Amino acid sequence: MVTGINHVTLAVGDLERAFAFYTGVLRLTPVATWTRGAYLLAGEDWICLSLDPAARTTPHPDYTHLAFSVAPGEFEARAAALRAYGAVEWKQDRSEGASLYVLDPDGHKLELHVGDLHSRLAALAVQPYEGLRLHV
Repeated sequence: MVTGINHVTLAVGDLERAFAFYTGVLRLTPVATWTRGAYLLAGEDWICLSLDPAARTTPHPDYTHLAFSVAPGEFEARAAALRAYGAVEWKQDRSEGASLYVLDPDGHKLELHVGDLHSRLAALAVQPYEGLRLHV
């Protein structure tokens, strides 16, 4: 049985640039760095940055993205830091809870989100998605 997500690895074209973005702008906690990679923490979640010459330079065209949880009191500061950095917004917020959708320097689609599964399910009780079936 799968018990959780172990880690997420992001291929990056410039490790120093990616490390500065994730630690300086998003404020992930650095754990380890080496010539071709870095380990960071987002809360208790492990993120790996892996230097890869085949790393994308443009965003993937579909909706796949990585969403980071942000405390309500920290959302505006992180959003302002991303905007000051010049992060490109790839989607407008239409979800429950405050969200900001941006691209990282390598074109990975990211979301900063205030809320969790419980707040999302509460919002769906009020305004359900088409064809919604709950399994919990």
